[in-house]
Amino acid sequence: MLFDIIKSPSFARLMETHIRDMLIFLFENDQNFGILCKIDQLDFDPPLPPHISDEFRSMTLFFLAGYTFESARIDNDVLIFEAGFGQENIGSFVSVPLLAIVQVIIDDTPAFVNLALPQERHPIQEAEKSEGVVNSMNAFLSNPENQKFMKK
Repeated sequence: MLFDIIKSPSFARLMETHIRDMLIFLFENDQNFGILCKIDQLDFDPPLPPHISDEFRSMTLFFLAGYTFESARIDNDVLIFEAGFGQENIGSFVSVPLLAIVQVIIDDTPAFVNLALPQERHPIQEAEKSEGVVNSMNAFLSNPENQKFMKK
Protein backbone atom coordinates (compact mmCIF):
# COMPACT_ATOMS: atom_id res chain seq x y z
CA MET A 1 0.00 0.00 0.00
CA LEU A 2 2.73 2.49 0.93
CA PHE A 3 4.60 1.77 -2.31
CA ASP A 4 1.43 2.45 -4.31
CA ILE A 5 1.05 5.80 -2.56
CA ILE A 6 4.64 7.01 -2.90
CA LYS A 7 4.75 6.21 -6.61
CA SER A 8 1.46 8.00 -7.27
CA PRO A 9 1.69 11.18 -9.41
CA SER A 10 -0.87 12.89 -7.17
CA PHE A 11 1.26 12.10 -4.10
CA ALA A 12 4.31 13.50 -5.92
CA ARG A 13 2.38 16.73 -6.62
CA LEU A 14 1.41 16.90 -2.94
CA MET A 15 5.04 16.46 -1.84
CA GLU A 16 6.21 19.03 -4.39
CA THR A 17 3.68 21.54 -3.08
CA HIS A 18 4.80 20.93 0.50
CA ILE A 19 8.47 21.28 -0.42
CA ARG A 20 7.79 24.54 -2.30
CA ASP A 21 5.73 25.94 0.59
CA MET A 22 8.39 24.99 3.12
CA LEU A 23 11.22 26.55 1.11
CA ILE A 24 9.23 29.76 0.59
CA PHE A 25 8.56 29.87 4.33
CA LEU A 26 12.26 29.46 5.08
CA PHE A 27 13.21 32.17 2.55
CA GLU A 28 10.63 34.58 3.97
CA ASN A 29 11.99 33.97 7.48
CA ASP A 30 15.66 34.25 6.46
CA GLN A 31 16.27 30.76 7.83
CA ASN A 32 19.33 28.97 6.49
CA PHE A 33 18.77 25.29 5.79
CA GLY A 34 20.24 22.19 4.24
CA ILE A 35 18.82 19.96 1.54
CA LEU A 36 19.63 16.30 1.10
CA CYS A 37 19.31 15.59 -2.63
CA LYS A 38 19.51 12.82 -5.17
CA ILE A 39 22.63 13.99 -7.00
CA ASP A 40 21.82 12.25 -10.28
CA GLN A 41 18.80 14.54 -10.73
CA LEU A 42 20.73 17.81 -10.29
CA ASP A 43 22.20 20.03 -12.98
CA PHE A 44 25.30 22.19 -12.58
CA ASP A 45 25.85 25.21 -14.83
CA PRO A 46 28.66 25.36 -15.72
CA PRO A 47 29.35 21.66 -15.21
CA LEU A 48 31.79 20.85 -12.44
CA PRO A 49 35.14 19.26 -13.26
CA PRO A 50 35.26 15.48 -12.67
CA HIS A 51 37.66 15.80 -9.73
CA ILE A 52 34.83 17.58 -7.88
CA SER A 53 31.68 15.92 -9.27
CA ASP A 54 33.10 12.42 -8.81
CA GLU A 55 33.32 13.08 -5.06
CA PHE A 56 29.54 13.52 -4.69
CA ARG A 57 27.63 10.62 -3.19
CA SER A 58 24.27 9.51 -4.58
CA MET A 59 22.64 11.47 -1.74
CA THR A 60 24.41 14.79 -1.20
CA LEU A 61 23.79 17.46 1.39
CA PHE A 62 23.93 21.15 0.45
CA PHE A 63 23.71 23.93 3.05
CA LEU A 64 22.11 27.13 1.88
CA ALA A 65 23.69 29.92 3.91
CA GLY A 66 25.40 33.22 3.16
CA TYR A 67 25.70 33.98 -0.55
CA THR A 68 24.32 30.56 -1.51
CA PHE A 69 21.14 31.31 0.46
CA GLU A 70 20.91 34.84 -0.97
CA SER A 71 21.26 33.55 -4.53
CA ALA A 72 18.57 30.87 -4.09
CA ARG A 73 15.23 31.05 -5.86
CA ILE A 74 12.42 28.78 -6.94
CA ASP A 75 11.72 28.73 -10.66
CA ASN A 76 8.74 26.56 -11.59
CA ASP A 77 9.49 23.17 -10.00
CA VAL A 78 13.21 23.78 -9.47
CA LEU A 79 15.29 25.26 -6.65
CA ILE A 80 18.26 27.14 -8.11
CA PHE A 81 21.23 28.48 -6.18
CA GLU A 82 24.84 29.42 -6.82
CA ALA A 83 27.60 27.75 -4.85
CA GLY A 84 31.36 27.37 -4.87
CA PHE A 85 32.88 23.89 -5.01
CA GLY A 86 36.25 22.41 -4.15
CA GLN A 87 39.39 24.12 -2.94
CA GLU A 88 39.26 26.30 -6.04
CA ASN A 89 35.78 27.50 -5.05
CA ILE A 90 34.52 26.87 -8.59
CA GLY A 91 31.19 28.65 -8.99
CA SER A 92 28.22 26.86 -10.48
CA PHE A 93 24.46 27.30 -10.51
CA VAL A 94 22.83 24.22 -9.05
CA SER A 95 19.36 23.31 -10.32
CA VAL A 96 17.49 20.98 -8.00
CA PRO A 97 14.09 19.63 -9.05
CA LEU A 98 11.93 19.98 -5.96
CA LEU A 99 11.17 16.27 -5.92
CA ALA A 100 14.91 15.49 -5.90
CA ILE A 101 14.99 16.97 -2.38
CA VAL A 102 14.70 14.08 0.05
CA GLN A 103 15.05 16.10 3.26
CA VAL A 104 15.04 19.71 4.37
CA ILE A 105 17.28 20.12 7.40
CA ILE A 106 17.26 22.98 9.90
CA ASP A 107 19.86 23.13 12.66
CA ASP A 108 20.95 19.50 12.06
CA THR A 109 17.34 18.28 12.36
CA PRO A 110 15.25 16.98 9.47
CA ALA A 111 12.25 19.31 9.25
CA PHE A 112 10.79 17.72 6.12
CA VAL A 113 11.03 14.28 4.54
CA ASN A 114 9.94 13.62 0.96
CA LEU A 115 8.88 10.04 0.25
CA ALA A 116 7.70 10.58 -3.34
CA LEU A 117 9.42 8.72 -6.15
CA PRO A 118 10.12 11.40 -8.77
CA GLN A 119 11.25 8.96 -11.45
CA GLU A 120 7.69 7.59 -11.50
CA ARG A 121 6.17 11.05 -11.74
CA HIS A 122 4.78 12.46 -14.95
CA PRO A 123 5.29 16.19 -15.58
CA ILE A 124 2.41 18.34 -14.48
CA GLN A 125 0.77 20.05 -17.42
CA GLU A 126 -0.52 23.61 -16.93
CA ALA A 127 -4.06 22.45 -17.69
CA GLU A 128 -3.84 19.88 -14.87
CA LYS A 129 -2.97 22.39 -12.16
CA SER A 130 -5.83 22.86 -9.79
CA GLU A 131 -7.49 26.23 -9.54
CA GLY A 132 -6.34 26.41 -5.91
CA VAL A 133 -2.68 26.15 -6.89
CA VAL A 134 -3.09 28.86 -9.52
CA ASN A 135 -4.90 31.11 -7.03
CA SER A 136 -2.23 30.43 -4.42
CA MET A 137 0.53 31.39 -6.86
CA ASN A 138 -1.34 34.56 -7.84
CA ALA A 139 -1.68 35.51 -4.18
CA PHE A 140 2.03 34.79 -3.64
CA LEU A 141 3.03 36.91 -6.66
CA SER A 142 0.78 39.80 -5.64
CA ASN A 143 3.17 40.55 -2.76
CA PRO A 144 6.10 42.57 -4.17
CA GLU A 145 8.40 41.17 -1.45
CA ASN A 146 8.04 37.69 -2.99
CA GLN A 147 9.51 38.74 -6.32
CA LYS A 148 12.98 37.86 -5.02
CA PHE A 149 11.96 34.19 -5.18
CA MET A 150 11.14 34.28 -8.87
CA LYS A 151 13.51 34.11 -11.82
CA LYS A 152 14.05 37.49 -13.41
